[in-house]
Parts: sequence; C-alpha cells; structure tokens
Amino acid sequence: MEPLPEWAPETVDLTRPSAARMYDYYLGGAHNFGVDREVANKMLALFPDGPLIAQTNRAFLHRAVRFMLDEGVRQFLDIGSGIPTSGNVHEIAQRTHPDARVLYVDHDAVAVAHSELLLRDNPTAGVLQADLRRPDEILGSAACRDLLDLGRPVGVLLMSVLHFVSPDDDPAAVIRTIRDAIAPGSYLAISHGTGEGRSPRAAELQELYKSTATPLTYRDHDDVRALFAGWDLVDPGVVWAPEWRPNWPDEVGDDPAASLISVGVGRLP
Repeated sequence: MEPLPEWAPETVDLTRPSAARMYDYYLGGAHNFGVDREVANKMLALFPDGPLIAQTNRAFLHRAVRFMLDEGVRQFLDIGSGIPTSGNVHEIAQRTHPDARVLYVDHDAVAVAHSELLLRDNPTAGVLQADLRRPDEILGSAACRDLLDLGRPVGVLLMSVLHFVSPDDDPAAVIRTIRDAIAPGSYLAISHGTGEGRSPRAAELQELYKSTATPLTYRDHDDVRALFAGWDLVDPGVVWAPEWRPNWPDEVGDDPAASLISVGVGRLP
C-alpha cells in the first residue's frame, strides 16, 4: 500500500477507490491515490473521452450557477462538491457578487480537508462532511445554520452525485426533504450519469464502480425528470449536458448524448 501523503487525513481508506478522487483524476488533479487511478484508468479504457465528460459536467455547473445568480440567488448548497478544483461555486458566485454564500458538502475526507484549506480565509464559504443520503443532518447542521438562511432562496446543486444514491436509498425522498426545508424561489440543479443508449460499455462501467465505496446507478432522462417533482423545470427541461443553455451553439456538438450526463434545473414555486 502506498504511504499516506502529508495532505491526506489519517482516516482515508487507501484500500478502496473513491468517486470524488477519481473525478479529481479525470480533471487532472493531484489529490488521488493509486487505487483511484487504477479503476479510473479502466474507466478511461472504456470511455477515452472521460476527462471531456468531466469537463462537460463542470461547464454545466458554471452555467447553472450563473443562471441562478441572474435570478437573484445569493446562497448555494453544493452537495457532493468533491475535491476543490479551479472554478468552484464560490469563485464563480463571488466574482460578481462578493456577498454570495456557499456551503460545500461531501462525505469524502480528502475532499473536505482540501475544501477547508481552500476556504480558511473566506468567511462566506464553508464545508461540511456529511452524506447526501441523510439530508436532515445537513440541513440541521451548525454549518448550515451559520452560513445559509433557508428562509431565503437557495441554489441547491447536486452535481454528479445522485447516480451514487441507490434506489434503496430513495433519492426522490432525499430531494423532497431538501425541498420542504427551503424557501420558495429556490433552485435545484441536477447532473446525473446515464447509460441511456450507451450499452454494453455503460454496463461495464457500472460493474467497475461496484469496486468503489459508491456503486453507480444509471437513470435516464425520464427518471431524472421525475426527481424534479414539485419543482418547475426551467427551459429546456431535462436534456444532455451540452444542450442546457450553451454559451454558444457550437458547444453542443454533433453528439450531445456522448456526454452521458442528463441535466436539468428546477425552480421551487
């Protein structure tokens, strides 16, 4: 087993790959381990454009945050935020609205440790180690109470995290709990991996993720649309990631389904 780097928390499990650290590897980050890279490279053998898929997801996050800012949202709850990379939510939001507030949430110890380092001099952004599957713990935490005002609109960001929530853990119920705790006028952005139209490679990828602490559950466009129950979907609805309000028409490309990511944004009436 490789030695634990100085920057890694002592609680890190080096025997199992982490989806957060694998995603960091896809984005060219350095906060990942051999066990993560081994599975990530197998994934890249199936999908050589994996880093491009990760970048496409990141680009959707940026567009969704800017859209919410334009709609007057000034506070964000980013659950499943992952390991910090350039272009984090607080960087996007505070560039134009220095008073914007952001709470990052992740259950991965490395992601939380690096977020704490990144945010130590930022009084309007914070991080919480918690599990999306227990939303009451997030919403009732001191970090949430101190940083966010749930009586005002919040931008909830669930980026590439719900496909790690199994049907048994009922992602729709998780979202209902969040929805019922926040103010009308709040927004929800979801990006979700799907194997729609991509079998059998997608099935092989799903098998690979069984070796991680976070197995993969695919959901198609209709499944993702159902997660927005009680929210008013913003045009263009649930679409492939490059299709959601691209900055330029040529960003969509010839095969938007190659992104493997269903996305959408909803407003709480």
